[in-house]
Amino acid sequence: MTTRVGRRSEVPYKKDTCNNWVVGRHTNKPCRFVRSETSLPSTPRNTPYQCRRKSPYSVNKSRRNELLNKPQSDGIRSSIAKGNSPQICKYWINGNCVHGDRCWNLHSWFQGDGLSVLTKLHQHKTIVTGITLPVESDKLFSCSTDGTLRVWDCHTGQCVSVIDLGDEARCLISMGSWVFAGLRNAIKAWNIQTAAEITVDGPKGTVLSMAVCNDTLFAGAMDGVIYAWRSSSEANFPFKLLATLNGHTRAVVCLTGGPGDKLYSGSVDHSIKVWDLNSLQSVMTLKGHTDIVTSLIFWDQYLFSSSLDGTVKLWTATQKETLEVVHTHHEQSGVVRINGMIDAKGKPILFCSCNNHSVGLYEMPSFAARGRLFSKQEIRVIEEGPGGLFFTGDGTGLLTVWKWLPEWEPNTTSS
Repeated sequence: MTTRVGRRSEVPYKKDTCNNWVVGRHTNKPCRFVRSETSLPSTPRNTPYQCRRKSPYSVNKSRRNELLNKPQSDGIRSSIAKGNSPQICKYWINGNCVHGDRCWNLHSWFQGDGLSVLTKLHQHKTIVTGITLPVESDKLFSCSTDGTLRVWDCHTGQCVSVIDLGDEARCLISMGSWVFAGLRNAIKAWNIQTAAEITVDGPKGTVLSMAVCNDTLFAGAMDGVIYAWRSSSEANFPFKLLATLNGHTRAVVCLTGGPGDKLYSGSVDHSIKVWDLNSLQSVMTLKGHTDIVTSLIFWDQYLFSSSLDGTVKLWTATQKETLEVVHTHHEQSGVVRINGMIDAKGKPILFCSCNNHSVGLYEMPSFAARGRLFSKQEIRVIEEGPGGLFFTGDGTGLLTVWKWLPEWEPNTTSS
């Protein structure tokens, strides 16, 4: 890892970023604003971002020989033998590849080992924007821009309830027995024990992100404001607006809590703000990205941030009580979501979902490539579950249940 990363100068855009893309509502119709791929800042040709580098998924000699001896198509075997990384077959995705087992490209949703698909849930019609598993519940909740909240039985994998939200949902989170869905100008909440349903008013514009810290619900909205509610003992008003946190100039896309009673927020304005949860004041502004900050997690004493500028940055505290970048990881396209979890062998794995419809898996702290997931459209939600399970939701409305394998087995993700 490098010790310091110089700040790249921002490049003025000729067009503004498309707000419909930010909230996951964009269609393929012509748009006068820029979207994910075109919103990347222009950089010199000799920068790592645009160079044609050797694929990080090229295999070493021993691993190549191991793969060559396993049953695979002749095309993939030949590609591995040459040291190349096979890509997913776009014709196989659409169900019309004529080469079958002899195709040079992957007929699988996962490249690598150690993972298996348990089931695919196809009920949502459009983008899956949120997944949550309330504590001590055997139900999985998911929401979508199709305007529904779906409840899944974790034992059978069946959808047991569909709630009409009346609007497109952008995010989902749980706190105790409550489940919250972020909508336009409001948050809807359900108590899974009492079956109570309430609407939490206050936000102006679409609620794009939520986080729970110190028994307080925080929500980032399209107007650039973070709203905070504290639970109340009043039956009719179980959540009361505590404060509004102002500082971002554009939509707040992501939120996460951290040690030391801190809240971190990422925005379309390219900045990350650090908030003191006791005073509810901004104590620091981090400027290291050159495009929308799409996701934040605090993991193993590091703040991880991702952006449509194609980078994942690791921030750590300094002796001056500030945060500085200690490592920058580059992807070949914009990063829309990150998450960290531990695999079946106890290794920490970072997930980087990109807007090229794939998710890179990297072992921490080396960033050694572990594999890559593929999907028909970009994966906007990655959520860890119990017992080695995790869940992904993509732009087609597909919710996929994955499982870490304790020992290496041929992956079974081609269906």
